[in-house]
Amino acid sequence: MTLPPGAAAVSERATALGVYQLPVGPEASDEVPSQRFEGRILRRTWRLEGDSTVLEILAPMREQLLAQGYEVLLDCAARDCGGFGFRFGIEVVPAPDMMVDISRYHFLSAARGLQAVSILVSRGGGTAYVQMITVQPPAAAPPVVKPAAEAPGPVRPVELAKVLEVRGHAVLTDLVFQSGSVRLQDGSYASLQELAEYLAAHPQYRLLLVGHTDTVGSQDQNIGISERRAQSVKDRLVSALGADETRIEVAGAGFLAPIASNLSPEGREANRRVEAVLLAE
Repeated sequence: MTLPPGAAAVSERATALGVYQLPVGPEASDEVPSQRFEGRILRRTWRLEGDSTVLEILAPMREQLLAQGYEVLLDCAARDCGGFGFRFGIEVVPAPDMMVDISRYHFLSAARGLQAVSILVSRGGGTAYVQMITVQPPAAAPPVVKPAAEAPGPVRPVELAKVLEVRGHAVLTDLVFQSGSVRLQDGSYASLQELAEYLAAHPQYRLLLVGHTDTVGSQDQNIGISERRAQSVKDRLVSALGADETRIEVAGAGFLAPIASNLSPEGREANRRVEAVLLAE
């Protein structure tokens, strides 16, 4: 499949053998109808600069799937999909690798035999984001995807500062906590280095670090866990990177703000996170 010119690879996540619930209908009564597919799951994201609309980006990809014999099962824009309910009822790669504007996205799902594909396109500021999730039987090779008229480039991270300024918040995706603990593991974290540098360069802003959990355990327990994890991140910013502790606040949301389904191990893992929220002084 060929992506629009200028598409830059951002992330790639693979599951050797897993289950993907392919959305096949708009959200209704807090549920998104889905069809189960089992096999090798590949989650990839790209970003594109420019003025192309989400449909201008998605339409050529849809035509390529049809030409390859796929049957389109769902093709909808934000409101028709179910808006907020649909967005939070499907699997989405966490920000900053994928960003979704609730009012400006388009979703498509398609299947061919035991193979499934979903494509999500959205815009955030002057940048468009594309997510593709594919499921292939274990013996099949994943589809080759490349930008038009150019070879695939290296995977590049989205700048954390840009995500904060466009959306006002960002998931710190590289953090690793000790198993069963609220303590951040030792090591160097690029996201924390970027946050410290951003605070130093922008004295007009403060940060709120918000911890989140999955739904295992009670909400009271999870609020405590999530707040202590956020505090652990603040402590590292202050002690190791010299950030001003008076400009960093912490909070715990427990399991009240999931970014993926808590019904799968992958979704629960994504929901266990710390986000940085940009605040004005």
